[in-house]
Amino acid sequence: MSVWLPSAPCTPGACVERDRAAAAVPRAVLRLTAVAALVLAGIALSPLGGRIPAEWVGRWCRAIVRAIGVRVRVTGAVAPAGGLLLVANHVSWLDIPLLTAVRPARMLAKTEVRQWPVAGPLAARGGALFIERDRIRALPETVARIAGALREGAAVTAFPEGSTWCGRAHGRFHRAVFQAALDAGVPVQPVGLRYRQTDGGPGTSAAFVGEDTLLASLWRVARTRGLVAEVDIRPPIPPGTHPDRRALARAAQPTAAAPAWTHTTLLTDHPVPQRTTRPDLPAEPHRA
Repeated sequence: MSVWLPSAPCTPGACVERDRAAAAVPRAVLRLTAVAALVLAGIALSPLGGRIPAEWVGRWCRAIVRAIGVRVRVTGAVAPAGGLLLVANHVSWLDIPLLTAVRPARMLAKTEVRQWPVAGPLAARGGALFIERDRIRALPETVARIAGALREGAAVTAFPEGSTWCGRAHGRFHRAVFQAALDAGVPVQPVGLRYRQTDGGPGTSAAFVGEDTLLASLWRVARTRGLVAEVDIRPPIPPGTHPDRRALARAAQPTAAAPAWTHTTLLTDHPVPQRTTRPDLPAEPHRA
């Protein structure tokens, strides 16, 4: 099996809990309508490409997440400027706008995404780097393209687990993409993602796993009440601090011991109390 094709055991039936206090259908429809309007606006502006300020791109991504009813908490460090490999665990399609809000970057995506309606053209115009996951011989060329983008000062976002997990379990970070950061001599920024209910319980309704369809996942998230996305930005790992990609992947693994929460920013209109200690993160699985 290709290193680009790891699998996760998560399925919608086994892993995704239905929200008993779901939002009413009219509210869910309004949320999806707002998301559709924002996506159409993004498509209309996508020909401008790099001429759109990064701050605007981040605001657009935050608006999409808010529109579907998800509150966002961002904690931790600030992503540095310049060439950067941004890596995170993978739970949901929501991960992509969340990470783009943290730092607009070129996404590493499977080739099939190019054929997706709406998302495919948006990804291509956004500078996505597409990988052929079923061709092991294409791996060195892919790593070289990623390293080239990093040397040019671009940020690249990757999900090294290679597959989405539901959030109660997690996958291992695969090493190949970290070789690009070593070759380019750029820092690696680990990010931990998790989804919670406002009562503190795991928010598995956000998971996009197994044979789940995007439409089903969108509807489930739109009908979920009190879903909170927590984005923990870990300190960047400077270049030259780890001898090889195996050690670098292990250091970036999101299930490693996390630093204390030093500050919290809630991307809504409501302030959140500061915290100095952080609860343990429960592990969860994902799909590619």
